[in-house]
Amino acid sequence: MKAVILAGGLGTRLREETEFRPKPMVEVGSKPILWHIMKILGHHGVHEFVIPIGYRGEVIKDYFVNYEARNNDFTVHLGQPHRIEFHNAHLESDWSVTVVDTGADTMTGGRVKQVVPFLDGERCIVTYGDGLADVDVTKLLAFHEEQGRLATVTTVRPLSRFGVLELDESGGVARFREKPKVDGYVNAGFMVFEPSVLDDYLDYDSVLEEAPLEALAKDQQLAAYRHEGFWQPMDTYREFTMLNELWDAGDAPWKVWPDG
Repeated sequence: MKAVILAGGLGTRLREETEFRPKPMVEVGSKPILWHIMKILGHHGVHEFVIPIGYRGEVIKDYFVNYEARNNDFTVHLGQPHRIEFHNAHLESDWSVTVVDTGADTMTGGRVKQVVPFLDGERCIVTYGDGLADVDVTKLLAFHEEQGRLATVTTVRPLSRFGVLELDESGGVARFREKPKVDGYVNAGFMVFEPSVLDDYLDYDSVLEEAPLEALAKDQQLAAYRHEGFWQPMDTYREFTMLNELWDAGDAPWKVWPDG
C-alpha cells in the first residue's frame, strides 16, 4: 500500500519558518516533520510514499535526492562522479519515495488527482504533511476493511484554543476548564481511499475537504475512525515550538517507532 502525503501548501501562518522552505520541511528535532509522518506510517508497514509538491518543492526534491548522503558516511571517488560508496545503513533503506510536482497553486484534491498514475490502481492512505499523531494505522486499516465503504477519515476532538468558564446564575464562575476538548470532531488526515474515490470523486481543481468528502458522505461511503490519542497540526510558531519541546524532552507521543 502507498501513502500520499500532501506537501504543496504555502504554510502562511508559520511564515517565520516557511519563507524559504515548505512547511513539511520545517524541522522537529533535526528532522523535517515530513520525515516524522513517514516514520509513523513506516512503523505500520507502509513503506511506499508519493509526495505531491508545490510551494518550494525543490527543497523536498533535494532532501530525498541527497538522502543517502545526509544519513550515511560515504566515500566519493573524485573523477568518477557516479561512484559513491556508502558505509552504513539507515532504518529507511526499504522506503520508496516518489516526488511529483503538482504546481504551486493546486488545491488538495487536485494534487491527489495528479498522482493517481503512481498509485497502481490500489487502495491508498492520504494524509497531510504538517500534522503528527500516534494513530494506530494498522487498526485504522482494519476499521476501514470492516466498514466496507469507499473512504475512511481519521477524526479527533481537538483541544479548544482557550480555557472555558462555566458561569452560575449569580454571575460567578462555577467551573474553569483549561483548554478542554471541543464537542465536535475534525478531520485529522490519515484517510484511506479505495481506487474509485480517486477516479470518481476527485477532479483536477477540487478541494479534497469540500466537494469530494461531502459527496462521499452523501453517498454513505465515508466512515469515521475515531482517534482518541495524540494529534497536533503545526500551523503556528507556538505549535512548532511545542512539538520541538516534546521531542527534545523525549516525550513525543507520535514517536511510535523504535530508536534509530
